Amino acid sequence: MATADPFQKTFKTLRAILKPYEPKLTVVMNEPRKYYLGSTRTKTKSGSLIWFGGVQIMKNYVTFHFIPVYANPALRDTLSPSLLKRMQGKGCFNFTDVDPVHVKELEAVTKRGFAGFIKQFP
Repeated sequence: MATADPFQKTFKTLRAILKPYEPKLTVVMNEPRKYYLGSTRTKTKSGSLIWFGGVQIMKNYVTFHFIPVYANPALRDTLSPSLLKRMQGKGCFNFTDVDPVHVKELEAVTKRGFAGFIKQFP
């Protein structure tokens, strides 16, 4: 039986990459199609928490937002060419389905990115 939302499996897979960081971050949004984590205390000039990352189901794909890749170009330089092809803009990766190799790579870069993020934005 087909699911009503064809991207739900991809969404859950990508959300699982961020889920381990919940205890040390703030859950900004946790809805069936949107999930975002942010800093615990540090805010932007407008008063919003600084986002760490998130996952959102869009019309034609699922996007994995990862702010440390935008804020730290050295992280981006460690990404494989195949994952870079999924990159849209400076910190988003788009998927219709996700390859296990990309999951492992995103897990690794998320771990490295978290270490720098939490030091800079407690």
